[in-house]
Amino acid sequence: MTLLKSDQENGWSSALFSLAYDQGFDQVLYGAVGSKHVKLETAFLHSNYAPAWRTRYDADKLHYVDPTVSHCLTSSLPIVWEPDTFHAPGQREMYEEACGYGIRSGITFPIHGPSGEFGVVSFASDAPPNGEFDSTISQLMPSLSLIRDYAFESSLKFVAPKPGAEPIPRLTKRELEVLNWVMVGKSSWEISKIVLCSEATVNFHIGNIRVKFNVNTRQQALVKAISLGIISPEDPHR
Repeated sequence: MTLLKSDQENGWSSALFSLAYDQGFDQVLYGAVGSKHVKLETAFLHSNYAPAWRTRYDADKLHYVDPTVSHCLTSSLPIVWEPDTFHAPGQREMYEEACGYGIRSGITFPIHGPSGEFGVVSFASDAPPNGEFDSTISQLMPSLSLIRDYAFESSLKFVAPKPGAEPIPRLTKRELEVLNWVMVGKSSWEISKIVLCSEATVNFHIGNIRVKFNVNTRQQALVKAISLGIISPEDPHR
């Protein structure tokens, strides 16, 4: 396969885009990091999405909002996009803006490598997300999975930690406890009753967590903590 023979990033990405196009997807994104314990911003990333959308996505760190990314962090199964996937207000806004760039429907495959590598590959199109699209995806699933596997194996020579990466934030024991309760959907009031402190104190800890992760919301902090391996969905609180 051409992917395996490509020694330069540009040739590798061109081969990936061509394979996706042959399957009926004119847009594709591939991103991978050498470990979940490094920031997603350091990922080896190639896509042929509209440059304006990529700039917007990266500048606003939408990978911490994107439900397909959070899904892939905790699952080995692909996720087929549909409007209901993007149910939170920020997610819905992101999806509607992406539609304006021809990213209306698609499927995202998670990548979990044997040495702790993590990544995603998304195949996208402007086709309406309906029953016909779902049927097409079902037929294409085996070939898309194979492309994902070849893309990952052939990308390993490019995937490496970037120099100057920011250190992983250190959370206090109480901040970790609060964040784990956030992960299972507890509100600040509910957490205050569980850990026996005031709701204001819980919000104080959440504020500190957001500052340490340089994000705006508790959900973004949660995704970032999971991606860095600071907390796990397998936590006993669940």
